[in-house]
Amino acid sequence: MQLGTRWALGGTLPAGLPQVVEIAVRSVEDDVTALAVDSSTWHWTLTWLESKPVIELDDGTIIRFNPVDDSATITQPSTNVDDDDEEWI
Repeated sequence: MQLGTRWALGGTLPAGLPQVVEIAVRSVEDDVTALAVDSSTWHWTLTWLESKPVIELDDGTIIRFNPVDDSATITQPSTNVDDDDEEWI
């Protein structure tokens, strides 16, 4: 694992990211802006794992790069709460 960097949501992306990852980051940022939530303090965290960028937003959204097919996968945090998992006596 190689350390990366942090930057503010909507800020300048670090150099060296694949173009498809940059597109994925901007797509997530556009979605966050459309949600009308206070994201003014949110940051991205970049970590290099096996020479591939893994980027996580403070809300838990993760972007992973797949160099084999030059794609980026966006995984958003689950907001579903399954009430059936709780047992009430």
